[in-house]
Amino acid sequence: MRPLTLRTTVLIACETLLILAVVALAAWLRLGDWMWQIVANEQGLWKVLLVVAVAQACLYYADLYNVRIISDRRELFIRTVQALAGASFVLAAVYFWFPDLVIGRGVFLISAVFVVAVVIGWRLVFVWFSRRVRPRERLLLVGTGPAVVDLARELFDRRHELGVEIVGFIDPDPSRVGAPVLNPGVIGVIDDIPAIVKARSVDRVVVSLSDARGRLPMDRLLDMRLDGVAFDHLASIYEQYTGKIAVENLRPSWLIFSEGFRKSRLLSMVKRTADVSIASVAVLVGLPVMVLIAVAVWITSRGPVLYHQTRVGLNGHHFTVHKFRTMQADAEAETGPVWAAKEGDSRVTAIGPILRRTRLDELPQLWNVLKGDMSLVGPRPERPEFVQELTGQIPYYRQRHFVRPGLTGWAQVMYTYGASVEDALQKLQYDLFYIKNMSFALDLFIIFKTIKTVILRSGA
Repeated sequence: MRPLTLRTTVLIACETLLILAVVALAAWLRLGDWMWQIVANEQGLWKVLLVVAVAQACLYYADLYNVRIISDRRELFIRTVQALAGASFVLAAVYFWFPDLVIGRGVFLISAVFVVAVVIGWRLVFVWFSRRVRPRERLLLVGTGPAVVDLARELFDRRHELGVEIVGFIDPDPSRVGAPVLNPGVIGVIDDIPAIVKARSVDRVVVSLSDARGRLPMDRLLDMRLDGVAFDHLASIYEQYTGKIAVENLRPSWLIFSEGFRKSRLLSMVKRTADVSIASVAVLVGLPVMVLIAVAVWITSRGPVLYHQTRVGLNGHHFTVHKFRTMQADAEAETGPVWAAKEGDSRVTAIGPILRRTRLDELPQLWNVLKGDMSLVGPRPERPEFVQELTGQIPYYRQRHFVRPGLTGWAQVMYTYGASVEDALQKLQYDLFYIKNMSFALDLFIIFKTIKTVILRSGA
């Protein structure tokens, strides 16, 4: 599972300690020695931790633990100020309802100034240090096929976040040595691997299965492996670093013999219990919101408030999904089933884009969760017409139906809105990763990330 990288963990841990120190310093400057009385007799430590927790939650929901974003100084400053402004409103509401949680008057205002300076300063130091520290893992890629190049491109774009470096490429053809691929290019042939591993401190040699068939001398690679060279499959590395499974470079044997894909009775029971409990609470709490959405849909467009559609669920069984209508009534009467456009779809109602971006149109599917047609987390259910089409075009597409479909999923929080066969392929790779690594912890991570996606209105 790839929710947190080592560098992101270091970023969060160090920042937690820094914010904690800053809030404590602000309390001491404002209250003097009286602060120690508060810590000893009035649960002052918990009050400080509350401020730290709210501040970091707002930083997370401002997407400031995305290492790509914090490298942009202007974006870093704007988002930090916005996050701490949000923390101010949250704490103001908490203090209004629970005044006993206040550390002392003026402490948070002093803390806010210090936190802005410390967080921005720490992030700049972190980015500077990340670019200079030795990569955690150095990879040598064997093959120059499209799958290898795609992996290399993703790893190169996220090299500072992942702490990985591509040393170069190996090609069986000697005439290819020196040819550019991405950055760097081909630096040797098969027989050069042991020397390159030693000379360039390579941690792992990554072999593409598609390039290996009939092109690579496997007996020679076996000799190198027995001599101490560490090899790994491209599919395994791709999964580890990207959070998805490379379908186009996959062999059934990898799926059969790899770890994961466990569907224990205990996990199924815990997952179903969580589904019913959370969905029941969500229906009760969200009922007023759903009434307001229903009224808005009814006022802004003609036709029924709810939209009912057949979808493919667990083990390929069909069921009816319920959504708030975001398109004009009978939008597909003349065209039949077609992909929804990412932007500018003329069939969408006036409030349709808002409902889609915030995913509020999905709220009626809580009933599907309660019935057992769906889970809170899982691959999104697709229409039978599209499933038939995609099963014929995309390998392993049928395997996504071995778990209950979800209200949200790993693909939904990691990829943009799907509106084509190519998008379906990308989402399948995330869905297979979820099915392989399915756990209660991963479900919780996806739920929190979904909430963040809804708040930022950047969802799929």
